[in-house]
Amino acid sequence: MATLVQKTVVALEMIKWEHSIFALPFALTGAVLAAGGWPRATVLLWIVVCMVSARTAAMAFNRLADAELDAVNARTAMRALPAGVLSKAFVAGFVAVSAAVLLLSAAMLNRLTLELAPIALAVVLAYSYMKRITRWSHLVLGLALGIAPSAAWIAVRGTLDPRIIMLTLAVLLWVGGFDVLYACQDFEHDRRVQLNSVPQAFGLEAAFWIARVMHVCMIGALMALVRLFGLGWVSLVGVGAVALLLAYEHSIVSPKDLRRMNAAFFTLNGVISVVFFCFVAADVLVRR
Repeated sequence: MATLVQKTVVALEMIKWEHSIFALPFALTGAVLAAGGWPRATVLLWIVVCMVSARTAAMAFNRLADAELDAVNARTAMRALPAGVLSKAFVAGFVAVSAAVLLLSAAMLNRLTLELAPIALAVVLAYSYMKRITRWSHLVLGLALGIAPSAAWIAVRGTLDPRIIMLTLAVLLWVGGFDVLYACQDFEHDRRVQLNSVPQAFGLEAAFWIARVMHVCMIGALMALVRLFGLGWVSLVGVGAVALLLAYEHSIVSPKDLRRMNAAFFTLNGVISVVFFCFVAADVLVRR
């Protein structure tokens, strides 16, 4: 049992479990908008379990699918699988358990959530192979996280309101943009092994501009969301805060200096999602 616990801890470290915070606040934003306030505690609980288990399955599957690629990349060679700390069989079982938890938690919400859960799982797992197919894999990752607010809406309402898709679009652009930046670290490796990515296809300078355009469009999508839901100045301040944080994110990295990429990728993006949720939740709750 101790060995199993130890392996599980290593697996959670491998997938950066704590970074579930990236998309979770946007999912909670969708839930708050759907409920017009706080959803029931049990609904919130199962939404969180769905989100965390889906991301856990996706990240573990990604590590499994990329084990050989990670082994020949200096940046990733010490990850648990290529380093031999975990076996492929254990990680495959970890993926299966996470997927089962996702389906169980979806079943605890409503019928439509359960029916759509396998589709959501297919999307988040498919990302792992997209770099072998298209340079725009970053947008597939964006979709994988972007479906979270729409899924949360369905979890609360049992139906889908087209307005919430604007938040899905915003998250897609946000994630796609910062994944383009993150992929710049593997520019040389991706060219050497012929993996597709925006930096590999267009170069570092162009990749940074593409990421900037995606993030500007994200702000436009958030503005449209505020208008669609009739939200007020509090939400607009939240959009402004997101814009400033994104501007700062882009200011601390450049095509010639990627040293602060982890700070931009992990720390700032976690702050962005939490900040936006807090402002929108405050706006909705004040209006009740």
